[in-house]
Amino acid sequence: MLIDVAAILVTSVALTGLTGVSGAPERPVSSVTGSRVLATADSTATATATASPELARVTGSTLATVTARVDADVLPTLRGRMLLDQLTLMTSRDIEAFLEGEPAAVAALLDNQPSARSVATWWSIAPRSAQARLLQSAPEVVGNLDGVPPSVRDSANRRHLSESIDRVESLLDGLGRTERAEASQQLHMLRQIEMAIVPSSSGPDRDLLSVDTEWPGRAAVVVGDLESADYVSYMVPGMFFTTDRLIVDWTVIAEDLNTEQTAWIDRLSATDPALLGATAATVAWIGYETPGILDITSLDLAEEGAKRIGSAVDGLEVTRAGDEPFITLNTHSYGSTATLMALADGSVEADALVIIGSPGGAAQSVDDLGMSSDSVFVGEAAWDPVVHTAFFGSDPGSDSFGASSMNVGAQRDPVTGQATAAAFGHLGYFDAGSTAMRNMALVSIDRGDLVTDDRGETPVPGRREGSVRASG
Repeated sequence: MLIDVAAILVTSVALTGLTGVSGAPERPVSSVTGSRVLATADSTATATATASPELARVTGSTLATVTARVDADVLPTLRGRMLLDQLTLMTSRDIEAFLEGEPAAVAALLDNQPSARSVATWWSIAPRSAQARLLQSAPEVVGNLDGVPPSVRDSANRRHLSESIDRVESLLDGLGRTERAEASQQLHMLRQIEMAIVPSSSGPDRDLLSVDTEWPGRAAVVVGDLESADYVSYMVPGMFFTTDRLIVDWTVIAEDLNTEQTAWIDRLSATDPALLGATAATVAWIGYETPGILDITSLDLAEEGAKRIGSAVDGLEVTRAGDEPFITLNTHSYGSTATLMALADGSVEADALVIIGSPGGAAQSVDDLGMSSDSVFVGEAAWDPVVHTAFFGSDPGSDSFGASSMNVGAQRDPVTGQATAAAFGHLGYFDAGSTAMRNMALVSIDRGDLVTDDRGETPVPGRREGSVRASG
């Protein structure tokens, strides 16, 4: 059934569119054996500098320079944290040579990352000199590791994006017709990402949280300050959302939602102490390859999306340890299928979940998600051909699923008295000033009690208990 509506959705997308390093002090290398340097998993162990003439002299606990020759034959066989430890020891020239000569090993590292906690530990204990070398010579690695501080990732990813654009532009004139067309396509994608990270004239700053510069590309753009925001929302897209075509529009939508969130924070803070002085950040997340017309019936890309959104949220929670924000996953279409998969298998946790335009998912009920009915909201627009299909599993909009209904039709706001617009079709949920955006914003700032149901009423009485802001 889902394949029958694919042509409608493709046409709909085509016609309407969518609107400083602060590391640990310098430290000695873990272990050195002759000309082969292999760091242990516990990189805080102390070694003697006399084991290799290439290491700097250790004075007390401070090492002015930490570089060493690492066996080039060993590096491609290493994975995860072990490979990261070796990169920390290498010179800039050797890092660059490794990245250029072993792209498969680099791709494997980023596709199968160590846990965000392990990455955070690795980065925090790396010498400042090593951090600086990695930012300069391996920005694509540093910028895409969940667990590295968001501000560091933004600096690394901007550098990597700029270098990628320069590299592709320099190649164009020397390519044949087919290769030139492919390079031009890649360059267009990179330019779209570049456009997406430019702040609007009246909006907050934007950060490039992650970027894959190879076609078809991936990117996550943050609107607001991810390192300090009290409320963080991830926008998880569905089918036909490509970085090349929609990263700019998806970021505009994230800013529209952020504007709505900020307005509600300002409005409600007079009577809600939990919102006084609060801030929100919204992530336009195209962090996985979404399906197109040929693979729309497969769950393979949903499994990839589930893994990647889980890692992204873990990275946020680790870097904000002790000051965790309230996290909401706003999921659309196939993105809801991927997110439901991640929640059901325990690879991601969130404080609130919004599901719109969903073709179904693995979970049978909110209980399978480890969430309560008043923290999961489902919206279904009129004339949306995807909802109620349950193509990929249970229908989250069914009564048996146990989620709260979220109105996406026209209504008069019971709080402000203002009229809000209805969503129609599969892509109508994201219009600024719509009921859908109003309700998503309220869920995202932990005010689900003000979300309206299909009758325009607020079915969740009182304020939900356990608010991050209220309890913190």
